Amino acid sequence: MVLSRKSIFAILILMLFSAVLVACGSSGDSEETTQSTGNVEEDTENESQEATESDVRVIEHAMGETEIEGTPEKVVTLFQGATDTSLLLGVKPVGAVESWVEKPWYKYIRDEMEDVTNVGLETQPNVEEIIELQPDLIIASKSRHEKIYDKLSEIAPTVMTEDHYHWKPNLSISAKALNKEAEEEKFLAEWDQKVATFKEELGDELNNTEVAIVGFRSDHARIFFDTFPALVIEDLGLSRPANQTGDDWGVKLTSKETIPEMDADVIFDMTSLTKEDGRVDTRKEWTSHRLWGNLEAVQNDRVYKVDPVIWTNGSGPMAAMKW
Repeated sequence: MVLSRKSIFAILILMLFSAVLVACGSSGDSEETTQSTGNVEEDTENESQEATESDVRVIEHAMGETEIEGTPEKVVTLFQGATDTSLLLGVKPVGAVESWVEKPWYKYIRDEMEDVTNVGLETQPNVEEIIELQPDLIIASKSRHEKIYDKLSEIAPTVMTEDHYHWKPNLSISAKALNKEAEEEKFLAEWDQKVATFKEELGDELNNTEVAIVGFRSDHARIFFDTFPALVIEDLGLSRPANQTGDDWGVKLTSKETIPEMDADVIFDMTSLTKEDGRVDTRKEWTSHRLWGNLEAVQNDRVYKVDPVIWTNGSGPMAAMKW
């Protein structure tokens, strides 16, 4: 059977993002001892390990610098991407803010969140609950928690990312704070390999494909610019239409007459179909409009409905690998 270019493209998209993330392992210290010299070598190893665990590291982040001693064990994560990242690096938080949907934890990480304490909303975490957990590290976001940074810092060493969706810089800050840079390096090597494979398989199609990221709400439609999925798509080497780029999160479309602004070779629709707030009805109305039917992506059957939890809500490396 000969597949069309459209079918090949769709299959490649699915192949790239259906890969299962291989858990980052950790290697233990050598237990070798030298019999002829008694416990001298063992004592030296123990002293070296103790020195490493007690080292004070200075972590630069969005709110300045924070000193962290050794490897934190009781971590609280205050945005979705931080929880995703912490799990990737092999650290289960003792507390985390609840998910936006699929509460209390997104399904794709739920199996790893057993016994984790829910510390409230990402936009309004429960400080008293955090205090009770007695964490030795808090990972937060300036875009969400700048006003409570001082209060959080009184509870435990706190690092803040600039925002909650630039997943690679956020991964870097978290890895430094958690003392898990080896795990970060391993993941990035795997990610780079998958990206390289995608680009090789897509070939010339890569340079001839512009991608739109859209979604519908109860009273408007959205085109997303600088967001988590846009960053992943950029990594893959796919381009965006000229009118769909910028430093802002995106743009709201309030009139169906603006539907042509959504056009691209491929459209990814991130609308949540589980929220009963009218967005599903809006999507039906807009996608039934004659102007929607005129879009190139629609005419070529290249509109793809994607899971908003994976595509935008998770905003971390584990979510990126599950596209």
